[in-house]
Amino acid sequence: MKHIGIVAVSAEGSALCYRTICLEGAELLGPHEHPEISLHTFSLRSYQRLIDEDRWEAVGEMMLESAARLVKAGAQLLICPDNTVHQGLDLVRDRSPARWIHIAEEASAEATRRGYKRLAILGTRFLMEGSVYRSKLDAAGIDHRVPNLEQRTRINQIIYDELVYARFLPASRAYFQSVIRDLAADGCDAVALACTEIPLLISPADSSLPILDSARILARAALREAISDKGARLK
Repeated sequence: MKHIGIVAVSAEGSALCYRTICLEGAELLGPHEHPEISLHTFSLRSYQRLIDEDRWEAVGEMMLESAARLVKAGAQLLICPDNTVHQGLDLVRDRSPARWIHIAEEASAEATRRGYKRLAILGTRFLMEGSVYRSKLDAAGIDHRVPNLEQRTRINQIIYDELVYARFLPASRAYFQSVIRDLAADGCDAVALACTEIPLLISPADSSLPILDSARILARAALREAISDKGARLK
């Protein structure tokens, strides 16, 4: 099996991705079995300073530094369970020391597989207003919508003030549910949870639209790639 390197940014999303690989690996491969995994992270604040200054290439360079450390530890493929920083990765990916599995590419592929035509995108303000998902969805011929400015601001606040600290409040869940209903009324047929902490707040049962859980989609893509030489298949 291939060794997976996780370039972590925020703790909760990275932990969800790691747990998914381990738990679903055991379902496929047998009790307590999963690929070898290494994780490296700089502090979220280190990334956020660069994001706030619109220094996306520097964000990408920091990701490459994490990647280099992981490859030195033996990693053969790389993932980052943070949607926002992929705006930086897109600028430096051609210099990666190992293959990256791109979170937005995997979410877009899953949307295509399920036949969705217009996705609602929920994530940080930088993600919702940036190019990471727009570029991948446009290439796949999938339309998308984002919340209005007031909603984007509130969602961003909930992510940074609550979700990254593992605070999952009923009032915030209700707010997300309201936003999803608004986007459904705008013709969206599914919602991409394009911040890897959001699935810890919003489950499929909480959403009026089918969800694309970016954290688990990425984890499953990494697991498929890691075990591909063994001939195993995800259910």
